[in-house]
Amino acid sequence: MKWNKDEDKKDANHNYIYRIIYAAAWCNSAITLYFIVICQRIGQTHIKISRISLLSIRTYTGKCDTVVTNCCLVHNLMIARCAAMQIILSIRLPRVLAAAILGGALAVSGFLLQTFFRNPIAGPFVLGISSGAKLVVALAMIVGVSHGITMSSWFMIAMALIGSLLSMLFVLAVSKKVQEMSMLVVCGVMIGYICSAITDIAVTFADDSNIVNLHNWSLGSFAGISMAHVKIMTIVVVVAVAGSFLLSKPIGAYQMGESYAQNVGVSIRPLRVMLILLSSLLSACVTAFAGPISFVGIAVPHLVKSMVKTTKPIVMIPVSFLGGGVFCVLCDLLARTIFAPVELSISSVTAVFLAPVVIYMMVKERGRRHGYAQ
Repeated sequence: MKWNKDEDKKDANHNYIYRIIYAAAWCNSAITLYFIVICQRIGQTHIKISRISLLSIRTYTGKCDTVVTNCCLVHNLMIARCAAMQIILSIRLPRVLAAAILGGALAVSGFLLQTFFRNPIAGPFVLGISSGAKLVVALAMIVGVSHGITMSSWFMIAMALIGSLLSMLFVLAVSKKVQEMSMLVVCGVMIGYICSAITDIAVTFADDSNIVNLHNWSLGSFAGISMAHVKIMTIVVVVAVAGSFLLSKPIGAYQMGESYAQNVGVSIRPLRVMLILLSSLLSACVTAFAGPISFVGIAVPHLVKSMVKTTKPIVMIPVSFLGGGVFCVLCDLLARTIFAPVELSISSVTAVFLAPVVIYMMVKERGRRHGYAQ
């Protein structure tokens, strides 16, 4: 009998591993296809694949660049510094990497918030957490630029984290007063409107030269991101996602209920604090670099959960990261090309595709609760 239990446990672990590998294979295929075809060809500057026979991967050591070549394309070393390669390496590659990293971070943040509130319609954008981060970052940018202060990316992340935590504290205070999750969502939306109104007022009194960049960032955009920014966001996101993954077992116990988690030895209060900090840090990193991005944190975890057929954190965290990254890469492609040379905000594109998913989730959740009530 003991042998059968061990075998069942091994089979379950293998199923989780296979699901992760399956999802990772599809996401990796999509990203590879994007890099090979779409990233190089589509844009305001059309670049033929026949001319792009060399992919330069820069190792930013501050001294030199390392060039990796295909053995059959050695003769094309001379085009390493041509305009086409500069467009890819300096503009498109950092933007694609940022979309993949920040999209994955936003999806993981949404999953952590959904686990914390035990509701599938919780997310950093809907609860106003992204709006709080946007407000603090916007104020810091206006004050800093007006006084000639150059702000580093780390400082912007810190400001966004402060805004995220302040919004989260307000949401937690409201959650103790209301029983319905729908009311909490309404309060989060109101927080978003208040923060956006204050941001608009601050922008009105900002210098004219700063309004355009601040306005584009406040709507959500991956434009203007460099490889230096990608390095910093990679460090923050990897640390936060790795920390979330290491907490997979206690998070899984927490999903079964606080009583069950306590019985198996999970400390509830430290775990809840870690969920708040990790989700706020991920959301803050996204807002600091790309501004608020709508509905990714809510809908993507729901979609990948439907794909892998499980809510286990050990599966959901990596798959949500992959799914969020692929989705944001594709949405950013549409945002910058569908009406080129005019570029849409990334939030506009994600809202078109994901808002119906959120509506479906809310209707389904309400129907499920009414079914239990009857």
